[in-house]
Amino acid sequence: MRRALQEERTGASAADAVVQRVTASRKGRARRYLLVCGVLAALVVVVFAASLMFGKVFYGPGEVLRVLLGEDVQGATFTVGVLRLPRAVVGLLAGLAFGIAGITFQTMLRNPLASPDIIGISSGASAAAVFCIVMLSLSETLVSLVATVAALATAAVIYLLSFKGGLSGTRLILIGIGIAAMLNSVVSYVISRAAQWDLQTAMRWLNGNLNNAQWDQVLPLGVAVVVCVAALVGLSRNLGTLQLGEEASAALGVGVERTRILLILLAVTLLAFATAAAGPIAFVAFLSGPISTRIVTKAKGTGSPLVPAALVGALLVLVADFVGQFAFGTRYPVGVITGVLGAPYLIYLLVRSTRSKGTL
Repeated sequence: MRRALQEERTGASAADAVVQRVTASRKGRARRYLLVCGVLAALVVVVFAASLMFGKVFYGPGEVLRVLLGEDVQGATFTVGVLRLPRAVVGLLAGLAFGIAGITFQTMLRNPLASPDIIGISSGASAAAVFCIVMLSLSETLVSLVATVAALATAAVIYLLSFKGGLSGTRLILIGIGIAAMLNSVVSYVISRAAQWDLQTAMRWLNGNLNNAQWDQVLPLGVAVVVCVAALVGLSRNLGTLQLGEEASAALGVGVERTRILLILLAVTLLAFATAAAGPIAFVAFLSGPISTRIVTKAKGTGSPLVPAALVGALLVLVADFVGQFAFGTRYPVGVITGVLGAPYLIYLLVRSTRSKGTL
């Protein structure tokens, strides 16, 4: 009897030790996740501040801070408050939106190629915007509105065409790539018919550009980011469960189709508002998820992929805009710089897919 009690105590002590090790491991991973997010957020703040200070005229941190606090600083009030600050804020918000939209699609469909700018959603917004600029001569506000609606409509068409007894990620990607090719053909045709003054406006919009960023673009984009990000964070647990597959997710009590529709609607809304404000900045949605996932994985941290992907997206846009403005003799739009970064990674993914017989 005494021996049985001793064995029971020993077993209980071993079980307690295992629980303590698991709890400590989880806390350690959570701390590393928070550390990664903190470092990324600090880098975003540094680049954001640099984008306010640097230009044809350099303004120190003190002058920039005084402008942000509402003081009237000769020269800096206009340059920083009217020219640089809206550009930086739109870049920050657009980067956050692109990053979260990209990781949502990639996680939900379990494929790094399932990014909105790869599967045609950005192409839908671009085709509609170029058509409105060249053929209808609409105002910038109406162009942004039509581009937002077109992105949502394109996502709905891709979803309906790819749904056949369930949603297949591979089928959605292939259909999306095909629709993107069609829409890009429409863009090419419309551009070929454009007058010189409309061509410049359309190309500036297509490249993804922060040069015309203004305060009236910040409010709708900011509201969309706050509302959609809050909703996506609330759905992040279900988003993680969807990675297990439809059957496992349904067994765990997740309404698979309802959750997918909500995730797609929120992600496309983010993408549409960001595209309307800054144009379809190439590959930010595509790159943010894989980069943030690698950083978190190397740090051996665990947590929602949304926050680090959003921060990486913001960092990519701000850094690319800064590089495009100051690293070369000629100023380049932010979309040109991100396109140069994203194209090699896309080629790498496709080569890896071929070597692994279609598995990314």
